[in-house]
Amino acid sequence: LSYSINGNYFWYFKCSYGYWYTKIIYVYLLKYMARKGKVSRKTKETSINVEVNIDGKGKYQIDTGIGFLDHMLEQLSKHSLIDLKVKAKGDTHIDLHHTTEDTGIAIGEALKKAAKKFVGIKRYAHRVIPMDETLTRVAIDVSNRPYLIWKVKLKVEKLGEMDTELFKEWFQAFSQSAGITLHVENIYGDNSHHIIESCYKGLARSLRDALEMDPRNKKSIPSTKGSL
Repeated sequence: LSYSINGNYFWYFKCSYGYWYTKIIYVYLLKYMARKGKVSRKTKETSINVEVNIDGKGKYQIDTGIGFLDHMLEQLSKHSLIDLKVKAKGDTHIDLHHTTEDTGIAIGEALKKAAKKFVGIKRYAHRVIPMDETLTRVAIDVSNRPYLIWKVKLKVEKLGEMDTELFKEWFQAFSQSAGITLHVENIYGDNSHHIIESCYKGLARSLRDALEMDPRNKKSIPSTKGSL
């Protein structure tokens, strides 16, 4: 009989003593190898708790207190298949900047923690996402060298209650804390909602591809340096 954990198979013989002993080992390995991360970030401006499971099913529980940001993070989880829990409270009586930025930081930190030093991942990915009249291209390198290229122009100052300039702040915070080189380019589009949503969906699909375990390279880091 066998179990599979992230594509690695563990065999055991079902006998009265060995079965339970092996099952204990399996539970330990499952906990050790599971690509999950949890972060609690508390400052004088925000209090944020995040949990991620890279090998999830795209389940989410999102509550940032900012409706449009919740909607985007739901898209991120759903289309990446990363299970995501976010609970955030911030000084939104001032503005939405701190909560938006710190949410990006916390999600990035949790994702980096879950990635287990990037062992066995495919590392690179890109997606071109259409959404009605909009087309957006996202490319990422999960390299532990954070960098953001943001070529996105929006025609409105707000989406819902959220200032549109804050989306760049979220992507910047996320890329820095996750250690990801991230290029986001809106090729064309008119509707600002569609443009931003396509950015998050492009990031989601790229993360899904880049963080997938490479069946030909499961035990090593995808770099000639030997580390990322």
